[in-house]
Amino acid sequence: MDLLTRKSSEQGRVAIFGANGHTGRFLVSELERRGLTPVAVGRSSAKLEGLGFARRGMAIHEASLDDPASLDRAFAGVAAVVNCAGPFLETADAVAAAALRAGAHYLDVTAEQPSARAIFERFDAPARDAGLVVMPAMGFYGGLADLLVTAALDEWEGADEIRIGIALDSWHPTKGTRITGERNTARRLVVADGRLEPLPSPPAEMDWEFPPPFHRQGMIELPFSEIVLISQHVRTAELHTYLNGTALRDVRDPATPPPEPADETGRSAQRFLVEAIVRRSGRERRLAASGQDIYAFSAPLVCEAVERILRGESKASGALAPGAAFEARAFLEALAPDLLTLDLAAA
Repeated sequence: MDLLTRKSSEQGRVAIFGANGHTGRFLVSELERRGLTPVAVGRSSAKLEGLGFARRGMAIHEASLDDPASLDRAFAGVAAVVNCAGPFLETADAVAAAALRAGAHYLDVTAEQPSARAIFERFDAPARDAGLVVMPAMGFYGGLADLLVTAALDEWEGADEIRIGIALDSWHPTKGTRITGERNTARRLVVADGRLEPLPSPPAEMDWEFPPPFHRQGMIELPFSEIVLISQHVRTAELHTYLNGTALRDVRDPATPPPEPADETGRSAQRFLVEAIVRRSGRERRLAASGQDIYAFSAPLVCEAVERILRGESKASGALAPGAAFEARAFLEALAPDLLTLDLAAA
């Protein structure tokens, strides 16, 4: 098989590492809905079999992080690899390296700042050399805020200040979220005076006036991987993220149960609203996005990125934030109105 024929046959095959996990199952379904071919990869073939992937005609592969050959077999002949198995500080390096060995693009859904930074630092040059895209944090935490900020900036080349507010009506964490929270003890970073700096202790608290239905919310500064993404390609003196107290209390309470399906797609009833505020030279722009279930929403967010990369719509190769790779407003509008409601205000 010549190279052109091989690449054509690979074009729609996307490996999901951690396909048996909560977010991984949403990703598999979303790839199928879009007409792409998921390849289910996990650390236990028994778990993959138990989910009925093989009965649906899907290729499944057992692969271990400490066995590079098993990753190579699992990713052979795929066009892209999506890693949704956290903690990403433990998985991302090995999975991204294996994706590049396979000649495949790499994306993940980490909310962990150290993992996203490490991916940018280690894999930018190798990905550029190979003509591939590496995109960490292409999930609800990370990718969504980066796209909102980029779209709000529009023609502005930078900002004096960027603030991101995240409001959830509840946060029922998955097992993976709890494990990641326990192991991710690194000091969180913000941008202050134009530099990445540790989050002050104690973190700032404030009230935030959201659009309906959230209205006024008590917030605490809690940055996620969007700080790493945005700082890669946007010049700003200040960059801060705030989470509402309701969500923070839920995720910190060990008694809060995991998410439960509320509709036929498996989504929970959780509602979210993310608002980006950018300020420059006395002017302000706000762009808000709202939807349902932060875990389920990561699936169409990632799959939209995968499809655009496979269609050759990325502006460059290398390790990229989504706002640097795509036309941010067009990307977000592709998810609206079925999956996302957008609201723009400018002054």
